[in-house]
Amino acid sequence: MNPLLQKFQTKHNTAPFSKIKNSHFKPAFTEAIKQARQEIDAIVNLSETPTFENTIEKLEFSGATLDRISSVFFNLNSAETNDELQKIAQEISPLLTEFGNDIRLNEKLFAKIKELYTKKETLNLNTEQKTLLEKNYKNFVRNGANLSKTDKDTLRDLDKTLAKLKLQFSENVLAESNSFEMFLTNETQLKGLPEGVKEAAKMLAKQKGKEGWLITLDYPSYIPFMTYAENRELRKKLAIAFGKRGFQNNKYDNQNIVLEIAKNRYKRANLLGYKTHADFVLEERMAENPKTVTSFLNDLLVKAKPAAESEFKQLCDFAKKDGIENFQKWDAAFYSEKLKKQKFDLDDEALKPYFKLENVLQGVFSVANKLYDLIFTETYDIDTYHSDVKAYEVTNTNGEFIAVFYADFFPRKGKRNGAWMTSYKSQWKKNNENSRPHISIVCNFTKPTKTKPSLLTFNEVTTLFHEFGHALHGMLANTTYPSLSGTNVYWDFVELPSQILENWAYQKETLNLFAKHYKTNEIIPINLIEKIKKAANFLEGMATLRQLSFGLLDMEWHGKNPTEYNLVKEIENRVFSKTNLYPDVAENAMSTAFSHIFPGGYSAGYYSYKWAEVLDADAFALFTEKGIFNKEIASKFKENILSKGGTEKPMKLYENFRGKKPSVDALLKRAGLV
Repeated sequence: MNPLLQKFQTKHNTAPFSKIKNSHFKPAFTEAIKQARQEIDAIVNLSETPTFENTIEKLEFSGATLDRISSVFFNLNSAETNDELQKIAQEISPLLTEFGNDIRLNEKLFAKIKELYTKKETLNLNTEQKTLLEKNYKNFVRNGANLSKTDKDTLRDLDKTLAKLKLQFSENVLAESNSFEMFLTNETQLKGLPEGVKEAAKMLAKQKGKEGWLITLDYPSYIPFMTYAENRELRKKLAIAFGKRGFQNNKYDNQNIVLEIAKNRYKRANLLGYKTHADFVLEERMAENPKTVTSFLNDLLVKAKPAAESEFKQLCDFAKKDGIENFQKWDAAFYSEKLKKQKFDLDDEALKPYFKLENVLQGVFSVANKLYDLIFTETYDIDTYHSDVKAYEVTNTNGEFIAVFYADFFPRKGKRNGAWMTSYKSQWKKNNENSRPHISIVCNFTKPTKTKPSLLTFNEVTTLFHEFGHALHGMLANTTYPSLSGTNVYWDFVELPSQILENWAYQKETLNLFAKHYKTNEIIPINLIEKIKKAANFLEGMATLRQLSFGLLDMEWHGKNPTEYNLVKEIENRVFSKTNLYPDVAENAMSTAFSHIFPGGYSAGYYSYKWAEVLDADAFALFTEKGIFNKEIASKFKENILSKGGTEKPMKLYENFRGKKPSVDALLKRAGLV
């Protein structure tokens, strides 16, 4: 019996991970696609006049089994993959693309939706229903419903090609990350590394059956080495290995894949009547068009560049005292950390004992409790996909069930780098039931060792707060329709809930809740809190410039005609000439491992991190003014932003919360750029 095709007989209808085998996926997808097609046929063949209920609502709730299987499969393919799973992904991605196209290119179905759309003002719909109808109509038009038969076939081919290219890109980056290993056998090579990092490296080597220390490209190994290792040659070796993933002219090379993805996206946009892929994407964003985005990025660039250049000079001068005449990228983290220590007497390693992972997690739970009355209870009778993953039941102070929350914190072979929030089940309302969501956050923090628990850097603390902000957006969802629920919002709005929560990590009232020394239980001293706050804007100009360079690179690939592009490195050099502070590294490229914009959903959307920073700085200014745990403001934020998902235009939701449009001044002030 295939567990993916049964109703899950589990607590809160959670995924029965331990019963699911790789062999279940392909037959489950095949059957679920068949079922979903039958549901679509039933809508199309209905002889009654189309209504919102018999067409739009039926379409919204069709394919529920397929959605569930897809969320389980693709989440596992990111967090717990293997060769077999990757092979299945290659086989089923084209099937899913074809199925999606079969729906969106179904002329009879579109005719019904179009009929409803043309008379939408007479249908007596509420705001959410209007949004759903508009979203469906646009979704069909934006996916080729108005195209000729020949053009529809071309679109199908393009979509299949893109689905395969994106998968291949991800697999290549993962393979390159996993294949690099730096074994060190002489302890002097580890000079400068904190004891905990050395211990973790020793543990990694032992797992490979070797004596010595193993450094990898996984963030918990890579970042501390780049930050603390005094051996400049080894830092260089590691940095170059990290920077040349997908750029080595080997079987995992992504250069052609980058060019193919950009060119196929451009062709697709043209076919649908858009000038570029960015024009297509931004039509459904707060920014609305490439001109707004480019102006936004360039305007910030003008404001940030003088600060960045001044900071860079300061860093180079500081390194010169150490005999470094030609300052390079592999010197950046090392000398930044040293300079920060000198300027603020702040050492990330001295902070780490106050940030035991379990305590930080309880900290974000406490913040969620104070703001939104949520209670998190770890549960052992909800199945997880790996022994490292923890499951929690989330209730409110009235005892009502709100969500299932999964937390997956440590790196392993089958897990991609970075940190993200995802969902195993959306929230929706149907038949008088409010069906609650299953939300997960996935990070890559240092594993506990024999002598130390998992201790986070302050940067990792803010990462945890960030992903948990996304999770709150998912958990507090309260809409009727799943496709408008939780984080199903415009992509330049989706980072607001995550980025605003980072602000709490810098506040004394928050840190006092959880920042306790893991050995003595002593609360973090006030002088350390003051130093954290003072150092918050350290090298902010350089950090801003870096983010802007990624946003501008994204717009170069997606906001122009890439037909004549043929050398990835050449494109990058042109874009980075405006933002580069460091000498170029010939062996390295950014695009070939830029997972956010090539396989990920941020194509023509990387600017949204900065865009959302404007929103979060402006929104948090209200909390600062009224009190960071002010229940009234928290309630307004929950009611107008977190629970509303994509049911209305984001700017309208934001203005409902804030009472005005956002101002860039709050960001510039917070970043110390004015």
